[in-house]
Amino acid sequence: MNDTDTAFRPSTSVAEDGSPDRLAIDTIRTLSMDAVQKANSGHPGTPMALAPVGHELWTKFLRYDPAQPLWPNRDRFVLSVGHASMLLYSLLHLAQVKEFDRHGKPTGKLAVSLEDIEQFRQLDSKTPGHPEYRFTTGVETTTGPLGAGCGNSVGMAVAERWLAQHFNREGFPVFEHDVYTLCGDGDMMEGISSEAASTAGHLKLSNLCWIYDSNTISIEGHTDIAFTEDVALRFKAYGWATHIIEDANDTAALGRAIEAFKAEQDRPTFILVKSIIGWGSPKANSEKAHGEPLGADAIKATKEAYGWPQKDFYVPEGVTERFSGAMKARSQPLREEWEAMVARYRTAHPDLAAELDTMLAGKLPEGWADKLPVFDADPKGLASRDSGGKAENAIAATVPWLVGGSADLAPSTKTLIAGSEGFQPGAYGNRNMHFGVREHAMGAIVNGMALSYLRSFGATFLVFSDYMRPPIRLAAIMELPSIFVFTHDSIGVGEDGPTHQPIEHLASLRAIPGLDTIRPGDANEVTEAWKAAVASHETPTCLIFSRQALPTLDRSKFNPAEGLHKGAYVLTKDEGTPDIILISTGSELSLAVEAADELAKGGTKVRVVSMPSWYLFEKQDKAYRDNVLPPAVKARVAIEQGGEIGWDRYVGIDGATVTMSTFGASAPLKKLQDKFGFTVENVVKVAREVMGK
Repeated sequence: MNDTDTAFRPSTSVAEDGSPDRLAIDTIRTLSMDAVQKANSGHPGTPMALAPVGHELWTKFLRYDPAQPLWPNRDRFVLSVGHASMLLYSLLHLAQVKEFDRHGKPTGKLAVSLEDIEQFRQLDSKTPGHPEYRFTTGVETTTGPLGAGCGNSVGMAVAERWLAQHFNREGFPVFEHDVYTLCGDGDMMEGISSEAASTAGHLKLSNLCWIYDSNTISIEGHTDIAFTEDVALRFKAYGWATHIIEDANDTAALGRAIEAFKAEQDRPTFILVKSIIGWGSPKANSEKAHGEPLGADAIKATKEAYGWPQKDFYVPEGVTERFSGAMKARSQPLREEWEAMVARYRTAHPDLAAELDTMLAGKLPEGWADKLPVFDADPKGLASRDSGGKAENAIAATVPWLVGGSADLAPSTKTLIAGSEGFQPGAYGNRNMHFGVREHAMGAIVNGMALSYLRSFGATFLVFSDYMRPPIRLAAIMELPSIFVFTHDSIGVGEDGPTHQPIEHLASLRAIPGLDTIRPGDANEVTEAWKAAVASHETPTCLIFSRQALPTLDRSKFNPAEGLHKGAYVLTKDEGTPDIILISTGSELSLAVEAADELAKGGTKVRVVSMPSWYLFEKQDKAYRDNVLPPAVKARVAIEQGGEIGWDRYVGIDGATVTMSTFGASAPLKKLQDKFGFTVENVVKVAREVMGK
């Protein structure tokens, strides 16, 4: 038989066998078919294939109380195969999970009602095409870009291990939950999953279980046209325990594999489940069951094969009660025992309990910013990566759950937390993550940690933000306060040349909605940048730091660095209406100051504006923005060692930029500054041209 062009033939095993479990499983299948059909778009086949897997996991293993879906010690369920969203929505509905708003308050509604399922993929519905964090209670992370959920789940598992090591005490297991991830063939093809799996294997995260739906079908057809490796063998090489389930309908075998996972002590678990996409449908085992509705005729035939009534969105009597009841019977006592234990914990360990409450509330310790460094004026100064390291460590001393690391560049990014070793097997309480050269996975892991209460960060060179743009974008979509530290931010990298000199990267990051990209211009702005990043509750932040030393400005002569929190501020203490405004960020801020001094010698009134964050500046009211950049002053020059895209918004049609329009070159920094015009002489020349002098 050629599986590529021969459809699955329904057999007697397709029909209902009368068991309550099978009734619930087919409810998941038919809800998924009907929702996709009504929406006229979506992916019905994978939910149909994985319905037995979802049912077995949720009703018999998942520690998850539907009445309290925000219980901190719940097991996490991640649907990395996000296009199979109807599987998750069906599970949430059958579990009768209660809805909580974004502030953690119950609404009195179900997370997913039957009416919500009928509104699948419709505007403002709680059942969007791919699961979205904050939209739907019970969705632990936004998935859709394949592999993203796999990376997030590693971050969640890392967070659980750190939280357990930090908070648990004898007789008080405050954190002891597991993380389950459903992934598919596409996840396994994406490189991020390999990076994340390698990381998890090294870290021996025995609280992590990936269940891989090997249905061997992708949008273009059978996966053997592009994907023929032995995936289980790959995971064995990563150091995972591996299990193979020959038939997704064999829930007893799956149950045994999950029991084996729960018994594992020193490695993550990978369960490969062979399934038939679109199970029981005339389009089964075909790409036609993957990314499009089955069609009315195929749905009718499938329901006939199941022995199912020809009704749309039909949930048989008793199905939700049994499904939800099974989850409540197991998890509600566990949750209540946990709450009672935490009450005793408050008495036995009051300091840790106070810390726990602060962290779970998304708040920061009182006085956390009191000891942030203040830097004296220094014409020589220091690199913003160095001052960034000092600011980070001052915060780390007061915020114990600030945890993160670098993609094998900590000595260069200056992001090591002093007084702590590396987060490693047997040392899960340490705060320095060693992500290895895995930028894409690092970003996803950082997001997973942020989804699990930690204030997490990841660091690398700015040019390598290209490798991790997807998780940065997802952090913005999810409104996570993830922190991404990018150093070596310009042609200031010097001799490493154009491959390591970011040009378009600032514009690329600034283009992401809801992302705060901050490029501070001296050490005191760096302190304020870290303060802004850590204080953020719903906005991810990219901190952009230099390799080379930046002069520390004399704040007795210039306005305070706290102006950074408004995105842009008038640096110079000028009076009256200026003749020209020089706008700058980062390492070019001191250049703007020097150019202003030179122009002032000729009698020109110059205003220097520091603009470290376009995002924050645009959040200010028009009156403030017009005060910083008076509309009547048309002569403006923006100075930044990056691409010019976007600067026209601030300099206008009458202004100019001193920016990069080509890639850089390999040479000492001074030579590069001369070549590309980042000199006082050139800035003055451009300014005079703009003023018509």
